[in-house]
Amino acid sequence: MTDWGVLVRPLVTEKSTILQERGKYVFHVAPGASKAQIKRAVEKAFSVGVVQVNTMSTHGKVKRFGVRKSKKPDWKKAVVTLKQGDQIQLFERA
Repeated sequence: MTDWGVLVRPLVTEKSTILQERGKYVFHVAPGASKAQIKRAVEKAFSVGVVQVNTMSTHGKVKRFGVRKSKKPDWKKAVVTLKQGDQIQLFERA
């Protein structure tokens, strides 16, 4: 897996916004990505130093549309802790 195929998108939620104040950023990553690959991809994409990577696999929810049931895909997220003083600018401030 290439470094660019590891990071899918940043996750922006209320909880992840609070974590950004502590230097932790949350990303939706490829299901087969390892912690080392995630660390390398974040360091390369954003030119920052990564101290720690925590990952968790999330099972997709079962949704119901009338009689039919369908399942959302399983996905993986990573919480990346950056070195002291480093930060990622996800949004441009106005």
